[in-house]
Amino acid sequence: MSEDTIFGKIIRREIPADIVYEDELCLAFRDVHPQAPTHVLVIPKKPIPKLAEAESADKELLGHLLLTLKTVAEQLGLAENGYRVVINTGTDGGQTVFHLHLHLLGGRSLQWPPG
Repeated sequence: MSEDTIFGKIIRREIPADIVYEDELCLAFRDVHPQAPTHVLVIPKKPIPKLAEAESADKELLGHLLLTLKTVAEQLGLAENGYRVVINTGTDGGQTVFHLHLHLLGGRSLQWPPG
């Protein structure tokens, strides 16, 4: 069992979040420290600490997260001009909350390399 995180508390509604999408498998909400005009996090309700710990049994959930991110991007008007998807994995990868999450960034031209 993984350690509880702020994302677990958001899923359980113990702390508030600006939720933009929810279904039985995942939740999407606005990042409280946005790095772009639109910055949404898409998280699975199943607590997977990081991408490196996902298992083959999670493949449908991982696909669902990507398709959900696409749906959210369309709903937020990002599809036409584009957006960036980021998954930070582990400390060196910049992960600070150890509950798998996908960053959806858009609303402006994004530079490369990112960091």
